[in-house]
Amino acid sequence: MKLTVKKLTPDALLPVYAHPGDAGMDLHANEALTLQPGESGLVRTGIAIALPPGTEAQVRPRSGLALKHGISILNAPGTIDEGYRGEVGVILINHGSSLYAVEKGMRIAQMVIQPVLRVDIVAADELSDTQRGRGGFGSTGSR
Repeated sequence: MKLTVKKLTPDALLPVYAHPGDAGMDLHANEALTLQPGESGLVRTGIAIALPPGTEAQVRPRSGLALKHGISILNAPGTIDEGYRGEVGVILINHGSSLYAVEKGMRIAQMVIQPVLRVDIVAADELSDTQRGRGGFGSTGSR
């Protein structure tokens, strides 16, 4: 399976798997941006993609940025639909207590390609019963 990537600027970096067996490929910033604590901002990657039919791309946070600096993705995971051909952007948020500087070329997120299931929507007056039923939001307890 192939992912077709178009560089929108000559200095944009292609996504890359850091290690064999990695699920996600690294996305790189194509611009610098400074985020104050609590602030979010769009970081452009300088690339556009053409996904294989029947797939989506999920843009996910990098664990090292989250652990060391409190940097995450505001809409994690971000979804890129198969038909989108615009620039891939990453909405970063600074949950940390210090200013964070995104530098051009920095690895800012990871992108995972996943298959997509399409379902037929059926309206119903009732749903089948289950053991869990309507219980949610901590209904199973903490232990």
